Amino acid sequence: MNRTTLSLIAGTVALAAITGFASLSEPDASGTDTAEAAAVLPVERSGLLCPAPSASDLAETTYTSFTPVTKGAGSDGSAQLQAAPRESTDTAATEDDEKTSEDGKTTDTPDADGSDTDKADTDKADTDKADDDKKTAAKPVLAPKAPGTPVTGETSGADGPALVGTAEGGFAPGWTVQQTTQVTAGNGRGLLGVTCTAPDTEFWFPGVSTAADRTDYVHLTNPDDSAAVADIELYGKDGAVATTVGEGLTIPAHSTEPILLSTLTGEKQDDLTVHVNVRSGRVGAAVQALDDKLGGDWLAASTDPAGTLVVPGIPKDATAVRLVVFAPGDTDADLKVQLAAPTGLITPAGQETLHVKGGMTTAVDLGDVTRGEAGSLVLTPTDGSAPVVAAVRVVRGKGDKQESAFIPATAQVGARASVAGNGAKDTTLSLTAPTGTAKVKVTASAGTGGGTAASQTYTIKQGTTQDVRLPVPAGLKGTYALTVENLTGGTPVYASRTLTATDGGIPGFTVQTLPDDRGTVAVPEADEDLRVLQK
Repeated sequence: MNRTTLSLIAGTVALAAITGFASLSEPDASGTDTAEAAAVLPVERSGLLCPAPSASDLAETTYTSFTPVTKGAGSDGSAQLQAAPRESTDTAATEDDEKTSEDGKTTDTPDADGSDTDKADTDKADTDKADDDKKTAAKPVLAPKAPGTPVTGETSGADGPALVGTAEGGFAPGWTVQQTTQVTAGNGRGLLGVTCTAPDTEFWFPGVSTAADRTDYVHLTNPDDSAAVADIELYGKDGAVATTVGEGLTIPAHSTEPILLSTLTGEKQDDLTVHVNVRSGRVGAAVQALDDKLGGDWLAASTDPAGTLVVPGIPKDATAVRLVVFAPGDTDADLKVQLAAPTGLITPAGQETLHVKGGMTTAVDLGDVTRGEAGSLVLTPTDGSAPVVAAVRVVRGKGDKQESAFIPATAQVGARASVAGNGAKDTTLSLTAPTGTAKVKVTASAGTGGGTAASQTYTIKQGTTQDVRLPVPAGLKGTYALTVENLTGGTPVYASRTLTATDGGIPGFTVQTLPDDRGTVAVPEADEDLRVLQK
């Protein structure tokens, strides 16, 4: 085998270990899949994006960064989360400022006295801009010292920027960042939380609204050095909603764009689905939904369209639950609606099935479906149903002391998932195993201010949801992270975490799901690759 082939193999293995996006396998001549010979390696680089937290002067925001300990990852590397740099508005140079030499390089034109005042002016402008950035941009920078211990940063007011983060080496596998904001009054008051997301090219958000009492923004954040171009499509109860400026939106490099949905269409609808499709580049996306009476929260993207979906961890004291489902494409979907309760799967009275027309958004009120017990919604096709996306809007409290939050359908925990920013008394972890009994290990990390990690293993019976009693880190100071590991391979487990914070009698809360952290990637062993290529 020549040196070029060996270099190609090494490059492929390194790329897979860095991206973590795909599991590589190559069938041998007999058709046997060599995936079983693959080595599972930690990813070596991860990226996360956090949207600008709030436009309220009363906002208080906390960021918590955490990387779980991963076997084989080591402790080298770093994880940093900081304000996205502002896009320069002066990028064009004039002929008076520059000249091009014979070798094609651009050089500054000196002044008559031999000095270079243009360069001095440029240096001064750069210094002034840097000073302005320091004055105008709150910059929480989170740099953990070691995997296994979370760190926090804070910002306040309406000037909190969108954040861009990168983790490398031992800090990359399973890296997660929680953004939690408390707003004490005004539109969207309450507790708003979101898990910062990895950049991608497609997002689905069922549950948005352009109604008069809602102010919903789609936040698009571009982490890259070139502009991204995205389309925002809206789908309501009658299908696609005409938009005025939803196509070809440009998100400049290293910037964020909050787009008010009501500016895209004149139609007022309570229940819509947003589809963000990125034509070029990639972005992070999240929806901030603010209600005049029911507070506000972030709506994270639903998992990819699928025939079976799970919405885990509806709070047991929910007073109203509204399910929103969308079927992409032209094919209708017929779904069985079930609640995974502590005693097993039950069917909500009068809501046994749901018919969703292709290309349309359907919403149904489930009331206080949990009736004081832990519960998760399980949607399954009644026949060869079309794939769908889904989310629920949950309301807690009564009268003028109500608060709302969103829970999207999510991917399963997989091998491992983590969530940060948990407090000693304000956190509920919900686990559900719709199709089979599963054993789940939950680890509570050390606190941001000190403490010792603690673990507990739970058995989640088939078809049930359990709000588990969490292990408490010994000597806990500050907040801590939770890591969930599915010890029963092949049996799906879904999870969500609820944070609560009551203010003035209003039960503020926010819910984040825990999909697989994709902290490892399967890479074929070099010996196996050599054997395959030699054949």
